[in-house]
Amino acid sequence: MRLTAPAPGWSIAADVVVVGSGVAGLTTALRCAAAGLVTVVVTKARLDDGSTRWAQGGIAAAIGDGDTPDQHLADTLVAGAGLCDEDAVRTLVTEGPGAVHRLIATGAHFDTSEAGEIALTREGGHHRRRIAHAGGDATGAEISRALVEAVRDAGLRTVENALVLDLLTDAEGRTAGVSLHVMGEGQHDGVGAVHAPAVVLATGGMGQIFSATTNPAVSTGDGVALALRAGAEVSDLEFVQFHPTVLFLGTESEGQQPLVSEAVRGEGAHLVDAAGTRFMLGQHELAELAPRDIVAKAIMRRMREQGVDHMYLDARHFGAEMWERRFPTILAACRAHGIDPVTEPVPVAPAAHYASGGVRTDLHGRSTVPGLWACGEVACTGVHGANRLASNSLLEGLVFAERIAADIAGIADNGLLAAGAPAAPATPSGLPLIAPDARATIQRIMSHGVGVLRSADSLTAAALALDEVRREAAETAPATAPDTAPTTPPAPDATTTAPTTIGNGLRDADGATDGDGTTDGDGTTDGKTAVPGVDSWETTNLLCVARVLTAAALRREETRGCHWREDHPDRDDPAGRRHLVVRLAPDRSLLVTRTESTAFPPTGMRES
Repeated sequence: MRLTAPAPGWSIAADVVVVGSGVAGLTTALRCAAAGLVTVVVTKARLDDGSTRWAQGGIAAAIGDGDTPDQHLADTLVAGAGLCDEDAVRTLVTEGPGAVHRLIATGAHFDTSEAGEIALTREGGHHRRRIAHAGGDATGAEISRALVEAVRDAGLRTVENALVLDLLTDAEGRTAGVSLHVMGEGQHDGVGAVHAPAVVLATGGMGQIFSATTNPAVSTGDGVALALRAGAEVSDLEFVQFHPTVLFLGTESEGQQPLVSEAVRGEGAHLVDAAGTRFMLGQHELAELAPRDIVAKAIMRRMREQGVDHMYLDARHFGAEMWERRFPTILAACRAHGIDPVTEPVPVAPAAHYASGGVRTDLHGRSTVPGLWACGEVACTGVHGANRLASNSLLEGLVFAERIAADIAGIADNGLLAAGAPAAPATPSGLPLIAPDARATIQRIMSHGVGVLRSADSLTAAALALDEVRREAAETAPATAPDTAPTTPPAPDATTTAPTTIGNGLRDADGATDGDGTTDGDGTTDGKTAVPGVDSWETTNLLCVARVLTAAALRREETRGCHWREDHPDRDDPAGRRHLVVRLAPDRSLLVTRTESTAFPPTGMRES
């Protein structure tokens, strides 16, 4: 099952192709390359344009005096609301400190105390100061800088400004690489392929399925959608974390919204209503530092009680010097929107922030499709359960990236990293594409019916509306698409030397085609009939992920973690302590099953 797209017009070969350039992707690529594997990095924008760059608070690890992995484990399990895979969490917290020190050795510089030790702060759900940060509130930017610099120093081949399309397989069904579309006028433009027996998805999140999100524009769920089309299982997609304190810019504000890091509360900021009342007192023993799902729900309840659309974060007592030293990025963002946190409370409201679920993997990052690994936000390792503990995401990317690289290297050492030439798909034509003008419709459906507050009525209405979008696309799709049907990619030209970085990211202003049958503009011909192009591929991915998320949310009839059902306000223990696993059937219907416990069953991928 693949997207409708032109046949690849070029290809390159590798042992490993890593899709994504955040902390998970670049760490995987560096470790694979260090093991002697020919590694190619494919990324949707520039190398440093992913979600990692936007991470403010920091990275959690038990590296402080008196802290232990067991304490970190306990906080993670509590935040996960009874759904964490404890083996996965133990792996994270035990290997985390070493992974952070290796990141430092790679070149990342964290803030230090006057004594020269790594400065640590607290965030929601943590009982200790264990969050390492950089540049005050620019941790992700520093980690991204260090990893990008290391990748360039290592001379890894990178394909930038490239949207991954689908997984390629050989005649025996083994992973054989990916197809992709490069936007721009580099040496390789348009649709092509990277042939590789190992594919690692590190594509980040799917926040763009909602109208308002902290995620960048590239977060359209491409990795999860690709995995579903390839036959992989996904899990826990119903658990979307809505960050409690996103800068409120008005009810009509859409797209990426500025985040006000949890670290601001970790340093002593208070959540208050318009009257200045601290409403988190008495809600949880940690008050403003309760796990994110609890804080987001408390904010929503207070908003409903008072009939308002936002609350406030009051940190005026920090003073100008602390704001400028500790939170310069947040201070600048607030002031850019006419708000001065030094002199006034900051208006905040929850917004979509992080996907706790994703492509189901084991402790080595293996998916249920042989040769396909997943890491970072696109993956579901079981670490986060029903609600991610603050600042565990960067750590998860680091730890499981190293484990994936070691796993692939071990398979290669045993002579098992191999695949045949990519085979033509069983179906001659691709899936009907969704016109780009449906994107805003999908976002409105999801925000209204599958947001922070959910019910059977809202979820059923959302599912029906999404099915209507899909039905309209099927009715307007061309009967055949001989010129754009997915076909077998050409073999790589071993005599051609490609530049290290491919693609310049330019789009034709008039929507002209690239010469390969795709459209770099809006991807439509008449507003309803979609033609192959970046915007229509992204919108198709958004609809795919939105349908799965909504189906899982409808099936989970309880409130747990960041999944809040108004019609089922309590946890359903022990029945609810099982994961929902979803696959895409050949007819594109959704097959939903439950695990037997909080532990995931084996993925079935070959052993190294």
